[in-house]
Amino acid sequence: MNFRDLHRPGDPLLLPNAWDYGSAAYLAAHGFPAIGTTSLGVAAVHGKPDAAGRTKAETIELAEAIKDLDVLVTVDIEGGFSDDPAEVGDLVAALAALGVAGVNLEDGRPDGTLRPVGLHQRIIEAATGHGVFVNARTDTYWLGSGEGTLERVAAYGHADGVFVPGLSDPAEIAKVAASTPLPLNVLYQPDGPGLAELAAAGVARVSTGSLLYRAALRAALGTVLAARGEPEPQIPTYIQIVAGLPR
Repeated sequence: MNFRDLHRPGDPLLLPNAWDYGSAAYLAAHGFPAIGTTSLGVAAVHGKPDAAGRTKAETIELAEAIKDLDVLVTVDIEGGFSDDPAEVGDLVAALAALGVAGVNLEDGRPDGTLRPVGLHQRIIEAATGHGVFVNARTDTYWLGSGEGTLERVAAYGHADGVFVPGLSDPAEIAKVAASTPLPLNVLYQPDGPGLAELAAAGVARVSTGSLLYRAALRAALGTVLAARGEPEPQIPTYIQIVAGLPR
Protein backbone atom coordinates (compact mmCIF):
# COMPACT_ATOMS: atom_id res chain seq x y z
CA MET A 1 0.00 0.00 0.00
CA ASN A 2 1.10 3.56 -0.70
CA PHE A 3 2.26 5.37 2.43
CA ARG A 4 -0.01 8.32 1.69
CA ASP A 5 -3.03 6.00 1.56
CA LEU A 6 -2.42 4.94 5.17
CA HIS A 7 -3.29 8.47 6.34
CA ARG A 8 -7.06 8.35 6.81
CA PRO A 9 -8.79 11.01 8.92
CA GLY A 10 -11.05 9.19 11.37
CA ASP A 11 -9.14 5.92 10.91
CA PRO A 12 -5.60 6.93 11.87
CA LEU A 13 -2.37 5.11 11.14
CA LEU A 14 -0.70 4.03 14.39
CA LEU A 15 2.98 4.61 13.72
CA PRO A 16 5.51 3.03 16.12
CA ASN A 17 8.94 4.67 16.19
CA ALA A 18 12.18 2.67 16.17
CA TRP A 19 15.66 3.74 17.23
CA ASP A 20 17.94 1.01 15.81
CA TYR A 21 17.82 -1.99 13.48
CA GLY A 22 16.70 -4.40 16.20
CA SER A 23 13.72 -2.32 17.29
CA ALA A 24 12.73 -1.64 13.68
CA ALA A 25 12.93 -5.33 12.73
CA TYR A 26 10.96 -6.36 15.81
CA LEU A 27 8.18 -3.88 15.06
CA ALA A 28 8.15 -4.80 11.36
CA ALA A 29 7.70 -8.45 12.28
CA HIS A 30 4.54 -7.69 14.25
CA GLY A 31 2.26 -6.48 11.53
CA PHE A 32 2.69 -2.71 11.44
CA PRO A 33 2.39 -1.46 7.85
CA ALA A 34 4.79 1.40 8.52
CA ILE A 35 7.31 2.45 11.14
CA GLY A 36 9.07 5.71 11.85
CA THR A 37 12.36 6.56 13.49
CA THR A 38 12.71 8.66 16.63
CA SER A 39 15.34 11.38 16.75
CA LEU A 40 15.63 11.13 20.54
CA GLY A 41 16.25 7.38 20.36
CA VAL A 42 18.83 7.72 17.59
CA ALA A 43 20.59 10.53 19.46
CA ALA A 44 20.60 8.71 22.79
CA VAL A 45 21.92 5.46 21.28
CA HIS A 46 24.88 7.41 19.89
CA GLY A 47 25.43 9.62 22.94
CA LYS A 48 24.48 12.83 21.15
CA PRO A 49 21.93 15.57 21.91
CA ASP A 50 18.48 15.42 20.35
CA ALA A 51 17.13 18.09 17.98
CA ALA A 52 20.54 19.71 17.67
CA GLY A 53 21.29 18.77 14.09
CA ARG A 54 24.16 16.48 15.07
CA THR A 55 22.87 13.05 14.03
CA LYS A 56 22.59 13.34 10.26
CA ALA A 57 25.07 10.55 9.55
CA GLU A 58 23.50 8.25 12.16
CA THR A 59 20.01 8.94 10.81
CA ILE A 60 21.05 8.07 7.25
CA GLU A 61 22.86 4.98 8.51
CA LEU A 62 19.72 3.75 10.28
CA ALA A 63 17.57 4.41 7.20
CA GLU A 64 19.99 2.39 5.11
CA ALA A 65 20.03 -0.43 7.64
CA ILE A 66 16.26 -0.84 7.77
CA LYS A 67 15.38 -0.07 4.15
CA ASP A 68 15.01 -3.74 3.21
CA LEU A 69 12.60 -4.63 6.02
CA ASP A 70 9.16 -5.53 4.72
CA VAL A 71 7.60 -2.31 5.98
CA LEU A 72 7.26 1.32 4.90
CA VAL A 73 9.70 3.63 6.66
CA THR A 74 9.43 7.31 7.51
CA VAL A 75 12.48 9.08 8.93
CA ASP A 76 12.69 11.82 11.54
CA ILE A 77 15.25 14.25 10.12
CA GLU A 78 14.73 16.92 12.81
CA GLY A 79 14.85 20.28 10.99
CA GLY A 80 16.62 18.76 8.00
CA PHE A 81 20.06 19.14 9.61
CA SER A 82 20.45 22.48 7.84
CA ASP A 83 18.83 25.87 7.31
CA ASP A 84 19.82 25.68 3.64
CA PRO A 85 16.82 24.46 1.61
CA ALA A 86 19.09 23.01 -1.08
CA GLU A 87 20.96 20.88 1.47
CA VAL A 88 17.68 19.62 2.93
CA GLY A 89 16.42 18.81 -0.56
CA ASP A 90 19.58 16.83 -1.28
CA LEU A 91 19.14 14.87 1.96
CA VAL A 92 15.55 13.99 1.16
CA ALA A 93 16.53 12.96 -2.36
CA ALA A 94 19.22 10.68 -0.92
CA LEU A 95 16.73 9.10 1.48
CA ALA A 96 14.26 8.66 -1.38
CA ALA A 97 16.96 6.79 -3.30
CA LEU A 98 17.18 4.38 -0.35
CA GLY A 99 13.45 3.72 -0.62
CA VAL A 100 12.31 5.79 2.36
CA ALA A 101 8.58 6.55 2.20
CA GLY A 102 8.45 9.69 4.30
CA VAL A 103 10.28 12.27 6.38
CA ASN A 104 9.43 14.53 9.31
CA LEU A 105 10.63 18.12 9.10
CA GLU A 106 10.27 20.21 12.26
CA ASP A 107 10.35 23.97 12.73
CA GLY A 108 11.64 23.82 16.31
CA ARG A 109 15.21 24.88 16.95
CA PRO A 110 17.73 23.73 19.59
CA ASP A 111 17.48 27.06 21.41
CA GLY A 112 13.75 26.60 21.96
CA THR A 113 12.66 29.03 19.26
CA LEU A 114 10.76 28.33 16.07
CA ARG A 115 12.29 28.60 12.61
CA PRO A 116 10.89 31.61 10.72
CA VAL A 117 7.77 30.62 8.81
CA GLY A 118 9.10 31.75 5.43
CA LEU A 119 12.31 29.78 5.81
CA HIS A 120 10.49 26.63 6.85
CA GLN A 121 8.17 27.04 3.87
CA ARG A 122 11.18 27.08 1.55
CA ILE A 123 12.67 24.04 3.27
CA ILE A 124 9.41 22.13 2.89
CA GLU A 125 9.29 23.11 -0.78
CA ALA A 126 12.84 21.81 -1.29
CA ALA A 127 11.89 18.52 0.39
CA THR A 128 8.91 17.90 -1.87
CA GLY A 129 9.08 16.49 -5.38
CA HIS A 130 11.25 13.49 -4.47
CA GLY A 131 8.43 10.97 -4.12
CA VAL A 132 8.63 11.14 -0.31
CA PHE A 133 5.74 12.01 2.04
CA VAL A 134 6.81 15.25 3.72
CA ASN A 135 5.29 15.59 7.18
CA ALA A 136 5.64 19.23 8.26
CA ARG A 137 5.96 19.39 12.03
CA THR A 138 5.29 22.54 13.99
CA ASP A 139 6.53 22.76 17.57
CA THR A 140 4.15 25.49 18.72
CA TYR A 141 2.84 23.19 21.46
CA TRP A 142 6.04 21.21 22.00
CA LEU A 143 8.06 24.34 22.76
CA GLY A 144 5.34 26.77 23.76
CA SER A 145 1.70 27.45 24.49
CA GLY A 146 0.35 26.53 21.07
CA GLU A 147 0.07 30.13 19.94
CA GLY A 148 0.30 30.45 16.18
CA THR A 149 -0.50 26.80 15.47
CA LEU A 150 -3.27 27.41 12.95
CA GLU A 151 -1.19 30.01 11.13
CA ARG A 152 1.79 27.67 10.81
CA VAL A 153 -0.36 24.70 9.79
CA ALA A 154 -1.86 26.86 7.04
CA ALA A 155 1.58 28.12 5.98
CA TYR A 156 2.83 24.55 5.61
CA GLY A 157 -0.07 23.57 3.35
CA HIS A 158 2.26 22.61 0.51
CA ALA A 159 3.55 19.65 2.54
CA ASP A 160 1.89 16.22 2.42
CA GLY A 161 0.89 16.16 6.08
CA VAL A 162 1.16 18.22 9.28
CA PHE A 163 2.36 17.08 12.70
CA VAL A 164 1.60 18.95 15.93
CA PRO A 165 3.30 17.14 18.85
CA GLY A 166 2.11 18.20 22.28
CA LEU A 167 -1.42 18.86 21.03
CA SER A 168 -3.60 16.72 23.31
CA ASP A 169 -6.97 18.37 23.95
CA PRO A 170 -9.58 16.65 21.74
CA ALA A 171 -11.40 19.90 21.02
CA GLU A 172 -8.19 21.63 19.96
CA ILE A 173 -7.18 18.61 17.89
CA ALA A 174 -10.52 18.70 16.08
CA LYS A 175 -10.08 22.43 15.46
CA VAL A 176 -6.66 21.94 13.89
CA ALA A 177 -7.83 18.95 11.84
CA ALA A 178 -10.75 20.96 10.48
CA SER A 179 -8.48 23.87 9.55
CA THR A 180 -6.42 22.00 6.97
CA PRO A 181 -7.01 19.60 4.07
CA LEU A 182 -3.77 17.82 4.99
CA PRO A 183 -3.79 14.70 7.18
CA LEU A 184 -3.11 15.61 10.81
CA ASN A 185 -0.51 13.72 12.85
CA VAL A 186 -0.44 13.90 16.65
CA LEU A 187 1.75 12.29 19.28
CA TYR A 188 0.31 9.46 21.36
CA GLN A 189 0.49 10.14 25.07
CA PRO A 190 -0.36 7.36 27.57
CA ASP A 191 -2.25 9.83 29.76
CA GLY A 192 -3.97 11.51 26.80
CA PRO A 193 -6.83 10.63 24.44
CA GLY A 194 -7.00 7.07 23.15
CA LEU A 195 -7.04 6.06 19.51
CA ALA A 196 -10.84 6.09 19.29
CA GLU A 197 -11.05 9.64 20.63
CA LEU A 198 -8.25 10.80 18.34
CA ALA A 199 -10.01 9.20 15.40
CA ALA A 200 -13.24 11.00 16.30
CA ALA A 201 -11.31 14.29 16.31
CA GLY A 202 -10.23 13.70 12.71
CA VAL A 203 -6.64 12.58 13.26
CA ALA A 204 -5.04 10.68 10.38
CA ARG A 205 -1.81 9.51 12.01
CA VAL A 206 -0.75 8.81 15.59
CA SER A 207 2.98 8.55 16.28
CA THR A 208 4.59 7.11 19.39
CA GLY A 209 7.67 9.34 19.14
CA SER A 210 10.25 8.56 21.80
CA LEU A 211 7.76 6.63 23.96
CA LEU A 212 8.83 3.15 22.86
CA TYR A 213 12.51 3.91 23.41
CA ARG A 214 11.78 5.27 26.86
CA ALA A 215 9.52 2.32 27.65
CA ALA A 216 12.31 -0.04 26.59
CA LEU A 217 14.67 1.65 29.05
CA ARG A 218 12.05 1.25 31.78
CA ALA A 219 11.65 -2.44 30.93
CA ALA A 220 15.41 -3.04 31.01
CA LEU A 221 15.85 -1.29 34.34
CA GLY A 222 12.74 -2.95 35.75
CA THR A 223 14.06 -6.41 34.85
CA VAL A 224 17.31 -5.94 36.70
CA LEU A 225 15.62 -4.22 39.65
CA ALA A 226 13.23 -7.17 39.93
CA ALA A 227 16.26 -9.42 40.44
CA ARG A 228 16.96 -7.36 43.57
CA GLY A 229 13.32 -7.48 44.63
CA GLU A 230 12.74 -3.81 43.88
CA PRO A 231 9.61 -2.36 42.26
CA GLU A 232 9.37 -1.49 38.58
CA PRO A 233 10.34 2.11 37.78
CA GLN A 234 8.28 4.65 35.88
CA ILE A 235 8.87 5.32 32.18
CA PRO A 236 11.47 8.11 32.06
CA THR A 237 10.24 11.35 30.55
CA TYR A 238 11.66 12.96 27.43
CA ILE A 239 13.21 15.66 29.61
CA GLN A 240 14.88 13.09 31.88
CA ILE A 241 16.50 11.41 28.88
CA VAL A 242 17.57 14.69 27.29
CA ALA A 243 19.08 15.88 30.58
CA GLY A 244 21.48 12.95 30.48
CA LEU A 245 22.67 13.59 26.92
CA PRO A 246 25.68 15.74 26.04
CA ARG A 247 25.17 19.28 24.84
